[in-house]
Amino acid sequence: MATEIRALLDEGAAKLARACDEPRREAEVLLGAALGRSRAWLLANPDEVIIDCEATDRYEALLTRRSYGEPVAYLLGEKEFWSLPLRVGPGVLVPRPETELVVERALAHLPADRDLDVLDLASGSGAIALALASERPRCRVVAIDIASAAVETTRENALRLELVDRVTVLQGAWFDPCAGRRFDLIASNPPYIAADDARVEPGVRRYEPADALFSGSTGLEALQVIAAGAPLHLRPGGWLVVEHGDTQGAAVRAFCSATGFEDVRTFRDLSGLERCTEGRLRG
Repeated sequence: MATEIRALLDEGAAKLARACDEPRREAEVLLGAALGRSRAWLLANPDEVIIDCEATDRYEALLTRRSYGEPVAYLLGEKEFWSLPLRVGPGVLVPRPETELVVERALAHLPADRDLDVLDLASGSGAIALALASERPRCRVVAIDIASAAVETTRENALRLELVDRVTVLQGAWFDPCAGRRFDLIASNPPYIAADDARVEPGVRRYEPADALFSGSTGLEALQVIAAGAPLHLRPGGWLVVEHGDTQGAAVRAFCSATGFEDVRTFRDLSGLERCTEGRLRG
């Protein structure tokens, strides 16, 4: 049955009203994906009549999946991060805008005119590693994740973005795959949510990988492991930059100070919440 774009979007927004904060916008994104059109085109042609039944069926299927909480990035198979189109899918954490703060702080400590070694722990889709490699061509970046889905996704993204010559992807727990190596900077967006944190959206808890989200009873366990292990894998004067929860800044600063870091500072995200802490290894 032929239907105008405006009506399809109205229907979609109504269906997603309880599933997300921006139902109209997400309906536009999903209809654009189903039609193979940009969101801008949809907004410019609200009276266009769609007669492609297969496309409208795809749209209905996407709306249904999203209404149950499945991330839009999984539905589309892609998520933009640092202006890079990253492939994502089930088993891989969806990159968040907040993590771009880690990239910003890391870049502040990576001069563009030097050959430097960088480690990205818990790399997920490769968001941090690939963003740094794209901005600093002279850096040699190692990305590590324990999950095979994340490792495969990072490798695929590095290939798609033509960054395979700058990014080495390894599988293993934390620092194990790089034993004996030292870096100029270590960056990480590790799991940092407490297992019983009631603030986690049901869709996130249901669909995204638990190992990439949750870290023990306090949420601080992975951050403590990183702060303790980083000094053994950093060159003197090297930097550690980690993302953490909005109530964990003080604890992370304490971890870093206790394990040999100085110039320890916490930075706030665009919402004004403490989100990223850095420190420089003494020496």
